[in-house]
Amino acid sequence: FHSIIAGNNNGSRGARMDANAFLDGLATLGVDFYTGVPDSLLRPLNDTLYARHGLTGAHVVAANEGGAVGLAAGHYIATGRPAMVYLQNSGIGNIINPVASLMNDRVYGIPCVFIVGWRGEPGLHDEPQHVYQGEVTIRLLEDMDIGTFVIDKETTQDAVLHQLALWQPLLDAGKQVAFVVRKGALQYGRKVKYENAYAMTREQVIRRVAEAAGRDPVVSTTGKASRELFEIRAGNNEGHSTDFLTVGSMGHSSSIALGIALRAPERKGWCIDGDGAVLMHMGAMALIGANAPANLVHIVVNNGAHESVGGMPTVAVKIDLVKIAEGCGYPYAVRVWEPGALDAALEEAKARKALSFIEVMTAIGAREDLGRPTASARENKMAFMRALR
Repeated sequence: FHSIIAGNNNGSRGARMDANAFLDGLATLGVDFYTGVPDSLLRPLNDTLYARHGLTGAHVVAANEGGAVGLAAGHYIATGRPAMVYLQNSGIGNIINPVASLMNDRVYGIPCVFIVGWRGEPGLHDEPQHVYQGEVTIRLLEDMDIGTFVIDKETTQDAVLHQLALWQPLLDAGKQVAFVVRKGALQYGRKVKYENAYAMTREQVIRRVAEAAGRDPVVSTTGKASRELFEIRAGNNEGHSTDFLTVGSMGHSSSIALGIALRAPERKGWCIDGDGAVLMHMGAMALIGANAPANLVHIVVNNGAHESVGGMPTVAVKIDLVKIAEGCGYPYAVRVWEPGALDAALEEAKARKALSFIEVMTAIGAREDLGRPTASARENKMAFMRALR
């Protein structure tokens, strides 16, 4: 896995908060450990962390947001210093349990600073999966007794430092606080480009999967995978009724596909998954393997990156997903790197009357003009249900 860092970092600021200055402010609280799940609104912060620390003991990209809270708790227990946990607000659901039952001052009293990207902020247009989450973001944080401060384009470093000083007694008392970051509020003077050595693009992979699946039901994971599947179907004039495009709930597409496969055993089902999504809720693979539906093909497009939110690395290229699938009970599992091997694996899986797992190693990147589904989530659901039945 490679990254390219270009440009300068002279600390210049417009109206927006410089991500380097923001991290320097957190250092006044003793924060020197950073973990979380990347977010597009937090990309300047994510890029800054990667440029400063890479993926070292000081910076860990977590499998999911709840796991990041656990990492932050371990750091505090070992050092006595609070950690920073970054996440998109869609990940608040994953932190509720460990914050309420582990970190809360009525339990262990473990301080933590959360940085939350505010997707779906009321009054701003956003994708459907973010709208309700955006409405309840501040309310959820406050209900969990997490102090909040909103950072926008006008927020200065002095304002952040002042807020940190106000929060110091709360952190000393074992409480948690959160900066909620509005769109465009942070900036970073460098450009980080994430790359790997694989050749096949995700869109090429999905095009081949769509061709192999034909009119079989397909469940695709959130992010660019579903966007590419939608455009492929549109370009082929095939319609979208056989595709369930998972626009939210990252990590749950394979469970959706399992539920469909178990209740519609007469239909061959296909799941297009991503490496970040698989890591986020890997227990789903154990459940799929244990049930072993003979009509399901589970495909993981592995580019080793959270590409839909900027490209920061996952650990998926450092582990063996095929062995994990085999260990979970998948009777057939294979890894492929090039188109010919992928086509052969897809045809074998299509003909096979047994659960199949295909990991496809792919490049990072997507078309600049990649669009979004034009049908609403409800319309997609209803059309898919009609076609399935």
